[in-house]
Amino acid sequence: MTEPDGPSLTSRRAADEARPTPNLFIVGAPKSGTTALASYLSSHREVFVADKELSYFGSDLDFRTKRGRWQIGYGAYLEWFAQHGEAQYRTDRSVFYLYSSRAAAEIHAFDPAARVIALLRNPVDQMHSQHSEMLFQGEEVITSFGDALALEDERKRGGQVPPGCQKVFGLFYRGIAGYAEQVERYFSVFGRDQVCVVLYDDLVLDPARTYRQVLRFLDIDHDHQPEFNVVNANKVVRSTRVRALLGQSPSGLRRLGRLLVPDEQARASLRRRLHALNTEQRARPPMDPELRRELTAACTPEVRRLEQLLDRDLGGWLVTGGARPQHPGVASDRPAR
Repeated sequence: MTEPDGPSLTSRRAADEARPTPNLFIVGAPKSGTTALASYLSSHREVFVADKELSYFGSDLDFRTKRGRWQIGYGAYLEWFAQHGEAQYRTDRSVFYLYSSRAAAEIHAFDPAARVIALLRNPVDQMHSQHSEMLFQGEEVITSFGDALALEDERKRGGQVPPGCQKVFGLFYRGIAGYAEQVERYFSVFGRDQVCVVLYDDLVLDPARTYRQVLRFLDIDHDHQPEFNVVNANKVVRSTRVRALLGQSPSGLRRLGRLLVPDEQARASLRRRLHALNTEQRARPPMDPELRRELTAACTPEVRRLEQLLDRDLGGWLVTGGARPQHPGVASDRPAR
């Protein structure tokens, strides 16, 4: 178990550090194109993106292991950025920072000048995709999306939580999709000039144009254009036993791993490769049309509130029929092409 070393999160200051620190935060929402955008940005010569969700901030996010609460230590956190002082932006991509009620203030206390990018997706599709992701990770055991939604209130009270679930908050599907309050929090803490809100729909329909808008927000070379390849399509595991071994390895195996691969970033990269070998891409089963209608109606007040906050028409999110926006460059409900 790793705990934050030294002073509290809100007493840390990037200005007090001689070593490079993160100054760009992709804060979520999960399953809304964050992995795709991070991949595109990582190919830009002026941007470094940590290739692991570090989740250092957000002290209200309770990550659990068999040994107790987990949080990366401050020294280990900064080590991810230590060799990238030449980059104009050093990026922490942690998708639950948007959901967290504390992360915005903690990040601002660390670096008031930091830039923030939030990606938002039709909340009904986001919830459905998040459920699929939690199944893939072994954190969810209820295969029916509707049944899992019905358990949300009970799970918030601590009941019906799958054994071994390491992030119970990841099961709060409706809460994670409550964007208006979350975005408003970042606007209030950082000011609108330091926060860029990207819609999944825009990244799907015109990734090049949307990517250039992000580069303009960052005020870096906006002529750079990566390959907009498949990133983070819907996934299932080949073997649940292998997934369990990679996620909750016996202590002896973990010690052997640290001995054979001492560098934490190298171990993380190896784990990702092993997870990839145990993964296949498969289309997500379609949502029940009646459930979609019910969820769309329930989300309508939240969407209207977000429209006012962003000064943007989001009426397309309230249409229950027709095709959903898709593009091979962004996380989708289909297998990769």
